[in-house]
Amino acid sequence: MPLLKVDKLTKSFGGLTAVSNVSLHIDRGELVGLIGPNGAGKTTLFNLLTGVYVPTSGSINLEKDSGVIELAGKKPYNVTKEGLARTFQNIRLFKDLTVIDNVRIAMHLNVKYGLGSAFLHFNKYHNEEDELKAEAERLLDIFHLSHKKNELAKNLPYGEQRHLEIARALATKPSLLLLDEPAAGMNPYETAALTDIIEWIRTEFDLTILLIEHDMSLVMKICERIYVLDYGMLIASGEPDEIRKNKRVIEAYLGEDVNNA
Repeated sequence: MPLLKVDKLTKSFGGLTAVSNVSLHIDRGELVGLIGPNGAGKTTLFNLLTGVYVPTSGSINLEKDSGVIELAGKKPYNVTKEGLARTFQNIRLFKDLTVIDNVRIAMHLNVKYGLGSAFLHFNKYHNEEDELKAEAERLLDIFHLSHKKNELAKNLPYGEQRHLEIARALATKPSLLLLDEPAAGMNPYETAALTDIIEWIRTEFDLTILLIEHDMSLVMKICERIYVLDYGMLIASGEPDEIRKNKRVIEAYLGEDVNNA
């Protein structure tokens, strides 16, 4: 059973079908790419997987130790609690909170102390909060943000805001991480560093990753399989070398210069 199995997923907005009859699977431990032209439905698909949108039809099944969970129709916070975390194409941080508080707030999804312990400041509350703070600092250290932990998130440079958003997603302890154009707006040096980070966190955190990205050098380097969307429909899937040579994909999106990527 794949970690994630999507079957005939469709989302219509009035007369517009943004995602049409999409079926895909992601095996545990894979790093899979999702590519296609602007407006192809990639972010809409992410929004369906994470509960932002309710599908018009189709199913989204997540394999867990306790059994198969149907995610379609669940609220975003419940989807996150089941083990899916994501970043956004347009960065969505709590910009007026500190860097460390952006990470700590994500961790409270899984706290064990109750409202009474928090209100009365019992030892259980303090002990767990100390553990959360230490874990948040460890995540910030991975992304070289420890020295800026007390700065407001809005004051970070763009690339560091991207890194903070990934750190916040990791703070929810996901089994599947969805990255929506993580290299957008980055220079080649930042993109190369991000590529190394993505590969490292997959191993370090035992993650499965689904990645939307337009930077084909990044996609072709780190993705083991790639799905291609066009006009909301899945037009191809396969390993990077297969996608490079797929005539339909070249015509719809990649162009002939992909073989130089």
